[in-house]
Amino acid sequence: MTTTTAGTAQVELAIGGMTCASCAARIEKKLNRMDGVEATVNYATEKAKVTFGTDISVADLIATVEATGYTALEPVKAPGNGGPETPAEEPDELLPLRQRLVTAVSLAVPVVALAMVPAFQFEYWQWLSLTLAAPVVTYAAWPFHRAAWTNARHGAATMDTLISVGTTAAFLWSLWALFFGSAGTPGMTHAFEFAIARTDGAGNIYLEAAAGVTAFILAGRYFEARSKRKAGAALKALLELGAKEVTVLRGDREVTVPTAELQAGDRFLVRPGEKIATDGTVVEGSSAVDASMLTGESVPVEVGVGDPVTGATLNAGGRLVVEATRVGADTQLARMAKLVEDAQNGKAAAQRLADKISAVFVPVVIALALATLGFWLGSGSGLTAAFTAAVAVLIIACPCALGLATPTALMVGTGRGAQLGILIKGPEVLETTRRVDTIVLDKTGTVTTGKMTLLAVHTAEGTGEHDVLRLAGALEHASEHPIAQAVASGAAARVGTLPAPEDFANIPGLGVQGVVDGHAVLVGREKLLTEWAMTLPAHLEHAKAAAEATGRTAIAVAWDGEARAVLEVADAVKDTSAEAIRRLRALGLTPILLTGDNKAVAEAVAAEVGIDEVFAEVMPQDKVDVVKRLQAEGRSVAMVGDGVNDAAALAQADLGLAMGTGTDAAIEAGDLTLVRGDLRAAADAIRLARKTLGTIRSNLFWAFAYNVAALPLAAAGLLNPMIAGAAMAFSSVFVVGNSLRLRGFRAAAN
Repeated sequence: MTTTTAGTAQVELAIGGMTCASCAARIEKKLNRMDGVEATVNYATEKAKVTFGTDISVADLIATVEATGYTALEPVKAPGNGGPETPAEEPDELLPLRQRLVTAVSLAVPVVALAMVPAFQFEYWQWLSLTLAAPVVTYAAWPFHRAAWTNARHGAATMDTLISVGTTAAFLWSLWALFFGSAGTPGMTHAFEFAIARTDGAGNIYLEAAAGVTAFILAGRYFEARSKRKAGAALKALLELGAKEVTVLRGDREVTVPTAELQAGDRFLVRPGEKIATDGTVVEGSSAVDASMLTGESVPVEVGVGDPVTGATLNAGGRLVVEATRVGADTQLARMAKLVEDAQNGKAAAQRLADKISAVFVPVVIALALATLGFWLGSGSGLTAAFTAAVAVLIIACPCALGLATPTALMVGTGRGAQLGILIKGPEVLETTRRVDTIVLDKTGTVTTGKMTLLAVHTAEGTGEHDVLRLAGALEHASEHPIAQAVASGAAARVGTLPAPEDFANIPGLGVQGVVDGHAVLVGREKLLTEWAMTLPAHLEHAKAAAEATGRTAIAVAWDGEARAVLEVADAVKDTSAEAIRRLRALGLTPILLTGDNKAVAEAVAAEVGIDEVFAEVMPQDKVDVVKRLQAEGRSVAMVGDGVNDAAALAQADLGLAMGTGTDAAIEAGDLTLVRGDLRAAADAIRLARKTLGTIRSNLFWAFAYNVAALPLAAAGLLNPMIAGAAMAFSSVFVVGNSLRLRGFRAAAN
C-alpha cells in the first residue's frame, strides 16, 4: 500500500534474492541514489521501506531493485481486514532449496566416500564420481553461482563468490585431469598419504571437495531459510485474534456475516464467551470484558450501556449489543498490528559474522590464487604445476568450516534450548544478547500468573474460614464472572466439593445472591451489603482498604443478615519470579516492570519480586514509547512479555523474549520464546544465547585459522589433494565438535 503526504509518498516493498546483509546494503545504496528517494532495506524482514517524491512511481523503484539483480513486489492489502499488508506474491523459497539440498547430500556422500576411502576405489570409480558430482556442482550449487555473478557485476565479493569460484575451479580441474591428464586411467587411485610433495596435478581430482562443500553450505542455507520463513507471522497472529464471524442485528432478525463485512453504525450481538468483533459502544446489556490480551490489565472490566469496547476482547459475562464505531484498519487491533510491523522494519539487520570475514577474506584469497598462478608460471614450472598450486589455494580456502560455523552451533544451541523450554529464532538475535543491559518485564502473565487467584480470607469474629469458603465458593461457582471463578476455584481447592446453591441471582455490577445450605448468602461489592442494611466490622473494613491499596480486589461475604468476611482476589505473583529477578541481575541486567495495570498493583508486585523501577498504567502504544525512551538513553533493551499488548514492544526492543504461555502474536514478535512460562527461563535463555554466540565466534576463528595456516603451503605447491581434503575435513570436524559442546549446557539449579 502506498501512503501519500504533502509532496511525498511511502511504500513498502517485499525484496527477494538477498543472501546476506551486504545485499541489503547494495539495494539501499541504489535506491538512495535516485533523486528524492530515502530508503531503508531490512535483510531480516526482507522488506524495503521507501519514501519518494510524487514524480517517481513505484514501478521506477521496482525497476531499480531489479536492475540491481534482485526482485521487488509491492504488498497489497489483505482482503477484507483492512490490516497490515502482505506481499502480492509469496514464493516458497524452501521447496527449491530443499530439493537442491536433498540432491546434493544424496549424491555428495558417495563421492566423498569414494575419494577418502581407498578400499572403495574400484576400477572406474573416478568416472562414477564425475557422474554423481556434476549435478551437485551445476544444479545444486546454482544459487551460489548466480549470487556470485550478481556480486561480480556490482564489483562485490561475498562467501557466495568463494563457494562458487572454489567449487567451479575444483570441478573444472577435475575435468581436465580426467580427460587430458592421467586421472582418467582405469585403476587410478587416490593414495591416502599425508606426505607433502610437489606434483604436476595431472592425476589428481577434487570432485569430493566440490560436491562436499556444496552439500555442507546448502544445509546451512536451508536451516537459515527455514528460521526466516516465519517473518511477518506476528502480524498474521494479531489479525487472527479477531472474531471471524459476527451476529448482526437487521431489524428484528439476527444475521451471521463475516466480520470483514461490518460497517460503522452496525449493531451486533455478543453472547457470553464470544469475542467482540470490532471496536464499538455498548447499547444494550452489561457484562465483564476480559481485555488482558490487548491492555494487559488482569482484572476484567465491567461494561454497561454507553461504555466503549474493543475488538478481539472476550465477553466473559452477560449478553451485549454493541454498535460498531471503528472497523477495518481503524480498529485498535489493526493499529497494534501496524505498530508491530513498523517496529520490526525499524530494527537494524544484524551483519552476519561470516560475511564480515568473507568481505576481506574472499578478495584476498582470489588475489593470492592469481598471484600463485603468476609466480609458478614466471618460475618456469609449467602451466600444470602453476594451475595445481592456484587451485589448491582456492580449495583449501573454500569456506566449508566457515559455512558450518554458524548453522552447527545454532542447531545444537537451539536444540538444547528446546529441551530446556527456550526457542532461539535465528543467528541475528545472538549478538544482541551480549549487549543487553536492561530487561523490561511485562507484569501480567510474565511476572504474575495472568489469572485471578484467591489470595487471602479475612473473617469476622466467630466465623470460620471453612464456612466462608464453602458458602461463598458455592455461590460464586454458579457465576461466569472471572473473579467469581477465582473465588470458586480457590474455595474448592481448600474445602473440597462445594454444595449447589438455590435461588441464585446475578446482580449486575454488584455481585451475586442465593441460598446455600439454608443460608441466605451475598457475595460481591460492599455496596451490595449496604443495600441490605449490612456493614463491615471495623477490622474487615480495614482489611478491605489495605487490599485495595495494593491493587487487589476485595469481595465482601455475608449471610443470615451479617457481614462475615472479606476475600482478597488478585493476579498472583509466580513463585519463581523473585528468583528469576535475582538471576537476571547476576547477568548484569537492570530489571524494569512495565504494565497496563494501576500504580498500586504494579508497585506491590515490584516490591514483592525485588524490582526498583516501575512504569504503570501504560497503554500498548506507550509500551513501545517506553522501550524507545530507554534506547534513547543509550541502553540496550531486552523485553519479556506474553500478550498482544506486548507484541509491538517485543519487536521494538533490541531483544524480545516471549513467554510461550502467551499469545501467538507475542511469541512471533519475540526473538526468543520461553516455552516453560517460567521467568527463570529468561535468564537461562540469555545465558544460552550468549554461550551459543561465543561458540560461533570460536568456530569462525578456528575455521579461519585453518585456512590461514594452510594457504602458504598451498601457494608453495606443497599441498597434495589428500592433505587438502584431510585439512578441510578436520576443520569441519573441529567446528562440529566444538558446537556439540553446547549439548552440555544446563539450566541454573532451581
